[in-house]
Amino acid sequence: MSSSTLLRAGCAMSALCYAFPAFSQDVTADTAPQAYHDQQRADIVVTAIIPRRQGDILSGTSVVSGEELTRDLRPTIGDTLAHQPGVSATSFGPNASRPVLRGFQGERVRILTDGIGSFDVSNTSVDHAVAINPLTADRIEVLRGPAALLYGSSAIGGVVNVIDSRIPRRVPDEPIHVDGIATYGSAANERTGSGEIEAPIGDKFVVHFDGSYSKSGDLDTGNYILTPALRAQAAASSDPAIAALANLRGKLPNSAARTWEVAGGAALITDGGNLGFSVAHTDNFYGVPVRYSLDPDSEAEKVRLHMKQDRADLRAELPVNGGLLESIRLRAGFADYRHQEIEASGAVGTTFYNQSMESRLELVQAKRGGWDGAIGAQYFVRNFHVDGEEKFLPRNETEQLGVFTLQSLDLGSTRIELGGRYEHTKVGADADETLLNPAYHRSFDALSGSLGFSHEIVPGWRVGLNLSRTERAPSAEELFARGNHAGTQAFELGNPAFGLEKSWGIEGTLRGQGSGYTISLSAYHNWFDGYIYDSLTDDAVCMAVNGGRPLDFPCYQNLQANARYLGFEAEGTLKLGQIGGYAITMDGVADYVRATIVGTGPAPRIPPLRLLGGVELQGDRMSLRGEVEHSFAQNRISDTETPTDGFTLVNASLSVKPFKGNDRTTISLSANNIFDVEARRAASFLKDYAPLAGRDIRVTMRLSI
Repeated sequence: MSSSTLLRAGCAMSALCYAFPAFSQDVTADTAPQAYHDQQRADIVVTAIIPRRQGDILSGTSVVSGEELTRDLRPTIGDTLAHQPGVSATSFGPNASRPVLRGFQGERVRILTDGIGSFDVSNTSVDHAVAINPLTADRIEVLRGPAALLYGSSAIGGVVNVIDSRIPRRVPDEPIHVDGIATYGSAANERTGSGEIEAPIGDKFVVHFDGSYSKSGDLDTGNYILTPALRAQAAASSDPAIAALANLRGKLPNSAARTWEVAGGAALITDGGNLGFSVAHTDNFYGVPVRYSLDPDSEAEKVRLHMKQDRADLRAELPVNGGLLESIRLRAGFADYRHQEIEASGAVGTTFYNQSMESRLELVQAKRGGWDGAIGAQYFVRNFHVDGEEKFLPRNETEQLGVFTLQSLDLGSTRIELGGRYEHTKVGADADETLLNPAYHRSFDALSGSLGFSHEIVPGWRVGLNLSRTERAPSAEELFARGNHAGTQAFELGNPAFGLEKSWGIEGTLRGQGSGYTISLSAYHNWFDGYIYDSLTDDAVCMAVNGGRPLDFPCYQNLQANARYLGFEAEGTLKLGQIGGYAITMDGVADYVRATIVGTGPAPRIPPLRLLGGVELQGDRMSLRGEVEHSFAQNRISDTETPTDGFTLVNASLSVKPFKGNDRTTISLSANNIFDVEARRAASFLKDYAPLAGRDIRVTMRLSI
């Protein structure tokens, strides 16, 4: 990162920090409205800027916490959230799986930790892991649709916000507070342990330490590694090594991983406000499943990635309780990230470097009658470059300043919300002789907004409608890519002349609840102008910018066109009855998205229709659950894809709270994919070479004392 940028970033953070006056007055466990670590009600969504009950938000939302988070916890964010409505995963093997929201991935989904970015390069390529560890999460919130736009124009698909306690929010009422989790998963011989300790120093200051370690072997898929079409192609080969691939099954080669992380934080917490910080180091060493070549003249790559990140975070909140403002909130962070792509010989082939800083200031307005709201500003800077034999992008820097507001008017049975965001983005790339790339400097002004209302049609039932207009500046990768990229098996060619990606969107919601049931329905339609996508192109196009040099991979060129996305999400619960102290409930999820690039055909890597249903026996100390997930076949595909077969997964779990009076200590046993079926996600680049896990027996213990 340039010295001038670092100076601006440092000054911005320092100025915001020192803008907060000294805090005073105590907060103890007696004054806290809830027990320690029960910092939010399960249905309160803090990512909504103004904390709202989940049912009051005018677009699709999910909150994963408690027993559900323990049951669904996986090594990646994408796989942890894959059961939520409207959510799929990129599933580039078991170690790099990013959430796919409403068919959107990459640049159109923001992954946050406590409200600001993950500061990694997972948006650059699907083989790059997200630098957020699900083990540290207290809860994960997913916002889909217009509500997410207040976190950036790149959040058009939605926001995933992982909320942890590295910067403490409350003072423990015991001398030391300990949380821990340990997991064993049979499919990859996964052994995971994580623990955190928080202790008060006096009655205002809290310190926090946490650490985690995870190690897994190659993933057992239980079935064939290659799809039937590829197996038939391999079997027909005269090359014995290729013909042998037709019988490859069971363990997914080169999918083992080892991850560790340590972090520490501290916070000053008083009635007059709070101020805290944390620092963390992440080390993730994992294999990328082999994309086997069926061409005797082409050798498949066996690559492992070694990712390291050093990160510092700051959070502060100042209650104002005035006539104009209720509170002022600050969130800021900086990270230094790198990962090395290590070849089978042990040599480092390519290294990715990324330094990022983001700060976010929110002014929460005092409520006046039914009117409340917030205004804020967000600053982001990213310096990114790639070195090595598969360098596909010149050194580049992105700087973005955004201002936003959310205004809400509650008229009783009717609620109206207005949101707006303005962003100024500067993206520049250095001249690069290796890539034959001249220097480029672009700037964009993007304006986005949404208008929504909801109305209570009868007690317990509310209908809503949202209209949104969004504009997104293209990323450095979409503008400046011009090289061979092994992660996507493509020579990627950007277009530095791209304009803004613009869209109109409409979303309707219906939510209801009554005696023993809840239901939530959402339907949406987005119209894009200047939608950016990659398309297989004649190799001569890429060779022309590559100085006539041969390409290692097929030529994929970024293009802009009109596009249409439409879909729906549905979820509900129903209490079936009561047996003694146990309630029997049934729940279900359905989601579907259809995406089309006008004049071309289906958009690539879109999840198909999915149905998921479960029945649960719930008691105070024990719960037993069985569920079935069916993903339909995806035959509506782009010219660059292959069809994806449908699959049905059957899962079961048992959760026990062994200690009376301690609901946060649980032991869980789950059996996933009980019938060991072959399953592949349509949204995955690697689906033809890397199926999902086969039968997986998992034992998890979560401890809180």
